[in-house]
Amino acid sequence: MQDSPKPRQEFRVGQRVHASGDSRRIGTVKYVGPVEGYSDIWVGVEWDNGEGKHDGSINGVRYFHAKSEKSASFVRAQNLNQGISLLEALETRYRSHSTKDEEDEMYVLSTSNKRVSVQFLGQNQIHDKLSRFEELTAISLSFMGISSPGDPCHINTTVPNIKALDLSGNLLSEWKDVGTICEQLPALGTLNLSYNLMTPYKSELPLLKSIRVLVLNNTGVDWEQVELLRQPLMAIEELHIMGNNISRILPMTSSMVQGFDSLRLLNLEDNCIAEWKEIMKLSQLRCLEQLYLNKNCLSSLFYPDNYSLYESEVKCCKPFQNLRCLLLGDNNISDLASVDSLNSFPNLVDIRLSGNPITDSTRGGIPRFVLIARLAKIQILNGSEVTPRERKDSEIRYVRLVMSRLHASPGEIKQHPRFSELKSFYGIEDEKPSSTGATGPQTISSGLLSITLKCVGASMGEKPPLTKKLPATTTVGKLKFLCESFFKLKSMKLKLFLQEEGSPLPLLLDNDMSSLIDLGIGNDSNILVDEES
Repeated sequence: MQDSPKPRQEFRVGQRVHASGDSRRIGTVKYVGPVEGYSDIWVGVEWDNGEGKHDGSINGVRYFHAKSEKSASFVRAQNLNQGISLLEALETRYRSHSTKDEEDEMYVLSTSNKRVSVQFLGQNQIHDKLSRFEELTAISLSFMGISSPGDPCHINTTVPNIKALDLSGNLLSEWKDVGTICEQLPALGTLNLSYNLMTPYKSELPLLKSIRVLVLNNTGVDWEQVELLRQPLMAIEELHIMGNNISRILPMTSSMVQGFDSLRLLNLEDNCIAEWKEIMKLSQLRCLEQLYLNKNCLSSLFYPDNYSLYESEVKCCKPFQNLRCLLLGDNNISDLASVDSLNSFPNLVDIRLSGNPITDSTRGGIPRFVLIARLAKIQILNGSEVTPRERKDSEIRYVRLVMSRLHASPGEIKQHPRFSELKSFYGIEDEKPSSTGATGPQTISSGLLSITLKCVGASMGEKPPLTKKLPATTTVGKLKFLCESFFKLKSMKLKLFLQEEGSPLPLLLDNDMSSLIDLGIGNDSNILVDEES
């Protein structure tokens, strides 16, 4: 008796599929039909990773338009997979005998797309524990080729206690399927749908009362879709929408984003937002404490001097009233006014500015100690705690730096809003009389600084650190010459680095004409002596 032939797979345009045998090679069906010069029916697929063979045309005939020249392929139906249900994936992942690689895949993607293992109990216990579905509270079904929920009534009876579900990298695209899954999991609080290409939904989602953390990174979701999620997600506290090419914030009913009354964290990293006025539309989210804007296109920011305009629609709330953390790394911010405006945010204590021109020393940016001095309330800068000692040292060093420059350009004081306040607070005087009184007043720039020099060059040998008292007017070039003498480093070209507390990397002192006072280097500073490579 012969086996009956397998039913022929039918594909439709817009369907999400993956390559047979490789659930990570995911694409969207763009064409189904004949291809001139070839027999039978072909499926035109545009691959998410952009690794194809053409742009939707072959031999001069265009069948569809792909996003790039090499992101599409024509594939035989038998070489594509239309996916499986959530329950089938659950059986495959947790009840089959897994390989080491599969066990490594038992994770949830964190908000920054890092893997966090879930329910991983060790080689000897893992199959026993994970096969008891009713005990699971967090599961990862990432990149399993899930395209549908399966029989809805079986989801709740199979995994009734799920609180965290990672469905990233699957073939889901319809919000109604997401709603079905959530309805069947009343305890579900964290849902990750990253790398599922979601289509705009047309019908209302059920109320997702328990969802508190929703991750929609790289899903194609724009702000209009976010606005439509406001009502279903009544209790949302964290929303992650990285990598969705969002350039504008488009509130549904007014000029300000409203609702989201429990939202504490909004992650908009790796998007295309260029204008700070778009971010100001979020300023009335009253519970918002953390706003992630790394890897956008922002060139400046401001805090409104007169925020009554922003209160006209939502009264009695200052802009960003409860914002404590603002991440602005890897943008295009280059002006000091933007830095200074951060002092106006009522409760901002954690800021990231790394990767911007304003902090890039190779492009005239300012060093960490200047940022600390200019930002009065900041407790965490670029992920590193600002200790009371570092703040004091930075502010004193900053005052010295500004004073050295004001002798030549008195008008520059307008560019340093905190200078007078800090100068008064630390009791730093412009001048002090010399001990003899015979040579007239002695400026601060003529004082001596205690500097510790440390050799770190590979070929310098082990040399003990030296602490020297040097004039504040000593130039970098002069200090290099002195280091040759101090450490007996003849015929060796040196480079110097300032090692600052709290900075992840030492700062290269690359201008031989700059003096210690010009660089804001104060007492008890550490300078590393290295050799040119």
